Amino acid sequence: MMNRSLLNRRLFLRNILYSSAALTAGCSLIKKTKKPNILFLFTDDQRYDTIRALGNDEIFTPNMDALTQNGLSFTNAYIMNGQSAAVCMPSRAMLLTGRSTFNLQENGRSIPKEHITMPEQFKQAGYTTFGTGKWHNGTGSFQRSFTQGGKIMFGGMSSHYDIPIYDFNPLGDYAPEKQYTLQEKHSSNVYADEAIRFLHRYDGNNPFFMYVAFQAPHDPREMPEEFLQMYDPETLSLPPNFKPRHPFNNGELTVRDEKLAEWPRTPQEIKQHLAAYYAMISHLDHEIGKIIDTLKAKKRYDNTIIVLAGDNGLAVGQHGLMGKQNCYEHSLKVPLLFCGPGIPKNEERNALCFLHDLFPTLCDWLGVEIPSTVQSASLMPCFGSSCQVHDELVFAYKNFQRALRYNNWKLICYNVDGVKTEQLFNLKTDPWETNNLADKEEYQDLLQSLKSRLQKGLETAGDNVILEKPDWNVEPIPAWGQ
Repeated sequence: MMNRSLLNRRLFLRNILYSSAALTAGCSLIKKTKKPNILFLFTDDQRYDTIRALGNDEIFTPNMDALTQNGLSFTNAYIMNGQSAAVCMPSRAMLLTGRSTFNLQENGRSIPKEHITMPEQFKQAGYTTFGTGKWHNGTGSFQRSFTQGGKIMFGGMSSHYDIPIYDFNPLGDYAPEKQYTLQEKHSSNVYADEAIRFLHRYDGNNPFFMYVAFQAPHDPREMPEEFLQMYDPETLSLPPNFKPRHPFNNGELTVRDEKLAEWPRTPQEIKQHLAAYYAMISHLDHEIGKIIDTLKAKKRYDNTIIVLAGDNGLAVGQHGLMGKQNCYEHSLKVPLLFCGPGIPKNEERNALCFLHDLFPTLCDWLGVEIPSTVQSASLMPCFGSSCQVHDELVFAYKNFQRALRYNNWKLICYNVDGVKTEQLFNLKTDPWETNNLADKEEYQDLLQSLKSRLQKGLETAGDNVILEKPDWNVEPIPAWGQ
C-alpha cells in the first residue's frame, strides 16, 4: 500500500527533487517558459508488454517506441482492479479522481461533484481542457472537467466502426436524442482526428490539457486491413503461461470477455486473437503518431508533457483466460510513459505504482495544488532517480479475489462459493506466474506474513474484507448483466 507519510511530505520531497542534479535542466526549462501543455493518451485494454521498445519484438509500435526512447517508463504500473466486471469503469474513475476502488461512487459509474477530477483541477489552475473519446464515468463529471471537446463516447464499448457519439456541449446537455452514430471510419481515427483538429484551431495563451481516450485495443478486434496484414498468427509466440483452461474456478470464468474464445483454448485460436490484438495496437500507434506530428508542426511539442497509459491489461490466452477480470500480472499491469520537458530520456523505473498516482504526479510536477480528495501518491520523487513511493500494492476484484504485490512476491487469494484458494508467485524467478508456491511447506511462514500484509493493506484502502472469515465479510457482487 501507499506509504502514507509521503503524502504528508509532498512539498518537502518536491523541494528536494527540484534541487537534484538530475532534473536541474528540466526544471529550469519549465521556470523560464510558460507552463507545459499536457497531452494525455489513454488506451483501452492495452497490456503492459505490448510496446516493442520495452521488450516485445513481435509487435510494431514505432511511435510508442519513440516516447519510451525520449522519456521515462514505469515498468511496474498497476491498476487496483475494481468491483465491477467492466473493469475500465472503476479504473478510469480511479485515474480521474486519484481515489481507490473502495472510495468511488457506484464503482465509478459516476463521479460526484465533491470528487474533483484531474482535468477539472487543471481547468481551475488556468488550463484549457479538451476531451475526446471514451468517457465511462457519467456526463456530469465530463461537463465539469472540460472547456472544449468533441466526438465523445459515453459508455464502455461499441463497434469501432459504429460509434455512438456526442458533440461537445459546454452546458453539459447530453440528452439521448443528441447522440448520433459515426460509421465512416475507425474509432482510433475519429479520436485522433478530433485531437488534431483541436491543435490546429487552438490559439489561446493558456496551456492546454488534452485528454484523448481511445477505445482501442478493446474488442471487437476491428482495424484497417493493412494493419492486420502486418501479423502472421503462425509466427507469433504462444505465452509461456498459456493454458487450455484456468485450473480452478476464479469466480468469473464465464463473464462476457471469457466467451471471446472457445473452451478449451487452442494455440491456433489464441495466436489469431494475438495477431488481431497487436494489429489494433499498431493501428492505434499510427494514429498517436499523427497527433504527435501535429504537435511538432504547430511548434508545441517541445513544451508539451506527453503521458501514455492504459486503463487495464488483458489475458488473451494467458492462464486459460481471455479478459481482465482477474489479479494476474497480464490484467493488472499497464503501460505508463512520460515524455517532455525536464523528464529523463530513455530511462526506466521499477517503482511500484498505481495508475491513479498520475493525478498527484502531474499536479506535483506542474505546481498545481493537489485536491484533498486525492488519496494516491505522487511519483515525482522517482523522476530524479530510482526510488519507491509505495511499500506494497493491494488489488481487489469484486467480492472473491484479493491480491498483494510486495517486493518480488505476488499473493492472490480467492474465495469462490466458499472454496478458498491461494497462489504465491516469485515474480523475479517466475514472471509468468506459472509456479504456485502456496502449498509448499518451506513458504508457509512467508505466506502467512504476506496474508497479514494484505489484510492490513486492504483495511487502509477502505476494504471491508476480513480474510479469515468464511465469507470474507462481504456480500456477493452479482455477475455482469444480472
